[in-house]
Amino acid sequence: MRRRRIAYAIMMGTCLTLFVLAWSVVRLFSPPAAIAMSVVAMVIPPFAAIVANWNADKRE
Repeated sequence: MRRRRIAYAIMMGTCLTLFVLAWSVVRLFSPPAAIAMSVVAMVIPPFAAIVANWNADKRE
């Protein structure tokens, strides 16, 4: 359970970091790169939820 929580926190932290960097720094230099970073950040949360709930029905 602890590993899944850590993995979830890392993935969501990465997502948040990508969004913040994309629209506060990267957009000034390359708007297409900022959009690409946002798209990647939008894909991360579903995978983070899958990781967090992996084998949740089994007791550890």
